[in-house]
Amino acid sequence: MKRLLLFLIFVTAFACAQPQALFYMTNSPGSVQSFLDHASKIDIIVPAWYSIDADGLVWGSPNPQVLQAAASHHVPVMPIIGSTDQGALHKVFVTAAARNAYIASLLSECKKYGYSGIQIDFENVNWTDRDLFSALVAQTASALHKQNLQLTIATVPNAPGAPGSGDYSHWLYANWRGAYDLKALAQSVDLICLMTYDQNTRWTQPGPVAGYPWTVQQLDYALQFVPKEKLSLGIPLYGYHWFAGDPKDDKPNPNAEDVGQQQIAQFIAAYHPTVEWDASDRTPWFYFYRDDNRDWVFYTDKRAFQERWNLARDRGLQGFCSWVLGSEDPAIWTILPGHN
Repeated sequence: MKRLLLFLIFVTAFACAQPQALFYMTNSPGSVQSFLDHASKIDIIVPAWYSIDADGLVWGSPNPQVLQAAASHHVPVMPIIGSTDQGALHKVFVTAAARNAYIASLLSECKKYGYSGIQIDFENVNWTDRDLFSALVAQTASALHKQNLQLTIATVPNAPGAPGSGDYSHWLYANWRGAYDLKALAQSVDLICLMTYDQNTRWTQPGPVAGYPWTVQQLDYALQFVPKEKLSLGIPLYGYHWFAGDPKDDKPNPNAEDVGQQQIAQFIAAYHPTVEWDASDRTPWFYFYRDDNRDWVFYTDKRAFQERWNLARDRGLQGFCSWVLGSEDPAIWTILPGHN
């Protein structure tokens, strides 16, 4: 019955032509407070509460205040089971006892706390584990569905589906993009959250977190394999600040850090940069000088958020998924409709 009710929620969202609003939350006070303040505008909350080790041991626990607020506002809670430990994940994939322990723990936690389901967020998976990963997802989905629970998954965007020609592109595909068989995953899960962010990071030169043409490219590729009713478009709420890092062993060390709206506002107040709008990438950015070095900031404001929200709506997607509460431009909440 619970799974049927959640399916009806998804269908209702399409009928109203409004993308479902899925937001990620961490345990940081700012992230929790953002959920408490805006729960009436959130359709699904996905808190980063659980981790897994190489033996399939799942650990973590919910925030009781978040559970109470979610219940009061009728917001389904679907926590993450997450890992970026490539070696540990491989061991889980190939060890039956670890897989069984992990699934048993998920079922137990869902029953104990009334979760609507679970979201898998396994990243830094080697491309050679692609089929093993898909098999684990299928096994997990089968177990959860038998208990009327949902399984969703966060996937790294992987267009064009090949490693490319450069060393960085090769590394990115081998360790981050190549493990997601979107067609197979879509057959197992109830929803795919396409993480269309981190186009540029500390590994790259300064640039948009999720440039608009890149986002469209990733979406178009995913839609070749995933029905739009099962696809949620990633919209970043954060930005990146690039700066000159401390030299390491007399070698250059350019660096970047993720920043939220509060820190961005502090940069603007302190250094008075000219905030630019990139009409092609549909994103704001600025630079400023500190200790004679140029720092760069690219981020998401209300206008950039609106552009991507419109994309999800116009393509008829199930909705959007945004990382992470607490880092957002407060003005985005004026865009989103409320619910009872």
